[in-house]
Formats: sequence, C-alpha cells, structure tokens
Amino acid sequence: MMMERGLSRLGIFFLYLISLLPFWFLYLISEILFVVLYYITHYRRRVVQENLRNSFPEKAEEERKIIEKKFFRYLADFIVETIKTISISEQALRRRVIVTNPEMISDYYEKGRSVIVVGGHYCNWEFAGLGFQFYTDKKFMIVYKPLSNSVFDKFFLNIRSRFGTIPVSMKQTLRKMVEYKNELTTIAFLSDQTPVREDAVYFANFLHQPTAVFLGIEKLAKSMDKVVLYYDMRRIKRGYYTCTLTNLFANPAQTVPYEITEAHVKQLELTIRKEPQYWLWSHRRWKFKPEDIQR
Repeated sequence: MMMERGLSRLGIFFLYLISLLPFWFLYLISEILFVVLYYITHYRRRVVQENLRNSFPEKAEEERKIIEKKFFRYLADFIVETIKTISISEQALRRRVIVTNPEMISDYYEKGRSVIVVGGHYCNWEFAGLGFQFYTDKKFMIVYKPLSNSVFDKFFLNIRSRFGTIPVSMKQTLRKMVEYKNELTTIAFLSDQTPVREDAVYFANFLHQPTAVFLGIEKLAKSMDKVVLYYDMRRIKRGYYTCTLTNLFANPAQTVPYEITEAHVKQLELTIRKEPQYWLWSHRRWKFKPEDIQR
C-alpha cells in the first residue's frame, strides 16, 4: 500500500512537470502518443472497432476505419490537454472554452430556477468542467465517478476544483443538492456513464443499441424542479472548444416517465453523429444487454 501510494505521488509529480510544457510541445508529444496507442500497443482497438461497427452499421467499413483513426488522434490530444489542466491558467482556459449562450442559465437564475446541465464524454469534458464556472457567479457542480486509486482521485478532485467548480461524487449527488436547495445552482452530469448491473433498470435506444442509462438526472430534475439543459460541445481547432446550451425541459414535473432520459440521450446521439471522432469510443459502454439483467 505504501509503495503504491509512493508510486502514485511520483507519477503525479511527473504529470505536473509535463503540464508546465507549452501547448505546442504537448501536441508534439501527442503525435508520438498517437503512434504508440494506435500502431504499437493497439490500445483497445478491438473495443473501438466493435463499438463503431454496432453504432454505425449503415457506414462502410472504410468510413468506420477513418473515424477510428481520427478518434485515436483526438484521444492523444485529449490526454495531453487533460494533463495541461493541472497547471493551465484561468486566462488560457477562458480563451479555449467558450460558452456561446450563458445567458440561458442567468435568465433562469433571474426566475429563481436552478439548472441541471447534461452532456457526455465528448470533446474535452474536463475543459468544460473547469470552464463553465467562469460563466456563472453561482455554485457550479460537476458529478464525477471516483477513481479506485485514492491518491489520484484526490489529485483530480483538486484539479477539477481549481477555479471554483465543486466536484460531487455520484453517490453524494442527492445529499449535495439538498444541501444547496435554498441556493441557485448549476449541476452538470455526463449522461453516458455506464451503470453497474444492479442499477441498470432502464434501457434507451442509443446509437442503434439498447443502452443502460442512469435515471438519476430525470429523478432529480422532477423531484427538485430543476430546469434541464443540454450542452453541445464542439471542437473549433486543436485545444479550442465552444459549448452551446439547448433548453430541454423548463418544467420537468410535467413530463411523463422516461421523457427526460430519452431526450438527453437523443441529444447526445445527435452530437456524436455530427463528428463521431470526438466521443470516447474506447469506453466499454455496452457491457450488458437487457436480456442479461435478471429482474
């Protein structure tokens, strides 16, 4: 245990040193990393290929191969950009993540409404989690899945909270929302997290496949009357992104069961289909199917 902690801290120290490098040098590292991931180690290529094949059966094999290669090029960029978040300045991050219509949140604040913002593992969600805080003077929270390594988990918590964002573990979400129920807040979710088998109670049709999804966003929105917005993140060029908000449900209590869930899942699919290379295809998203769940 002590050795594991020591190695983890040593790894963090080296990541910090790497983060001090300028972006242009980090992208040189990314070029090398792409070769290592794609050509040498074949990192999860079978997973990526299977996910693409099942998600885009209408596309030719050659077209899926192009998406696959573009994905690994972006994955390498994402890794070095995420390392850069360790030491990136507020000024630099403000230039690189722009929310195009933040007034959508402030308008709801003026009406006394708190907001849930939903996205996915698309483009650089770590940049988004840091950058959204710049567009609101209220508490901004992001829901995250804790890492198994406690040293790295604490490390990334510190990174994600550098500019005032409040990270909230998935199991503590309801408690935190109750804690701030008398304040105007925004809380962000990544809707494409995979639930564990015992929590897989609902399957949505996502990218041509029945997909287990969390119902927590819908339950929280309806029980606490929080507006539901979707953020569409786009990569403008290397290291630069925009986030555009879309109004999904202003009155969640008036929705029918699963309407909110189906809506944000569909929005994410539309985002992915426009430029599929920026979604996390190496994630084992479809671990089980409806028939695998015993009721």
